[in-house]
Amino acid sequence: MFVLAISLVVISGLLHAVWNLFTKRSLDKTAFLWWMQVLATAIYLPWAIIAILHRDIPAIGWWLLALTVSVHGLYVTLLSKTYTAGDMSQVYPLMRGVSPLLVPIIGVVLLGEHLSTFGWLGVVCIVVGIWTLSNWRLTRKSQARTLAPTATWLALAVGVSITVYTTLDKITLAYVPAVSLNDASNLGNMVALSVTAIRSGALASEWRVNWRTVLLGGIMAPGGYLLFLYALQLLPLAQLAPMREIGIVFGAILGIVVLKEAQGARRIVAAGLITIGVVVLGIFG
Repeated sequence: MFVLAISLVVISGLLHAVWNLFTKRSLDKTAFLWWMQVLATAIYLPWAIIAILHRDIPAIGWWLLALTVSVHGLYVTLLSKTYTAGDMSQVYPLMRGVSPLLVPIIGVVLLGEHLSTFGWLGVVCIVVGIWTLSNWRLTRKSQARTLAPTATWLALAVGVSITVYTTLDKITLAYVPAVSLNDASNLGNMVALSVTAIRSGALASEWRVNWRTVLLGGIMAPGGYLLFLYALQLLPLAQLAPMREIGIVFGAILGIVVLKEAQGARRIVAAGLITIGVVVLGIFG
């Protein structure tokens, strides 16, 4: 069970980095994400319906499902705005760097989970690695590239929304099948993006130019998160949520190879810290 859960989380992180790369390279971020959610909803819908018909869901389960779907919708809306405002190499680590610290705290305090001392050390390594990788500083005296205030706050808002929906999803899984929860979130994302996507006038052009990556993203995004949801049924949230940020290492590699973004020794050290944190958390958490 342990090896399976860790494997699911690592694959989930890789898929997350890839579809975020697709989003960053798209023409119109909102239109691209809307198409991706449309396909994701359609692809997984039959499986989701079958699963939910075979589960007797109490009223609390439906309320939790509605709540987490709403937060997912907020997340994807903020995500499209963040990628419009900032570079992937900076905003991706920053918006993924909030939840690895907050989610374990929530898991321990609210859900009664436990992390060992080494587990918390792994969390610290991941957070420090993410912060280093983002190359973002609070002081203007730094020679590092700075993020515009709008991109900074948007990225942090995305991180908070990730924290909230991850926690809600862990709780909701007690009542709702993973695939049904995942597809309901896809549907919520699509609805949340619809008005802005239609008003953009970019739906036709985005599909014409990027339909291949839209299709791949429509499979990868929900597929990757579905793997994470299955892993959550095997191990504690406090342990798994930070480990999923191994995707940031994959994202950094994709930024170097595909987007040709400036990197350097700092990014190698940062990626190493995140990897060490994931390994320590996985073994000793």
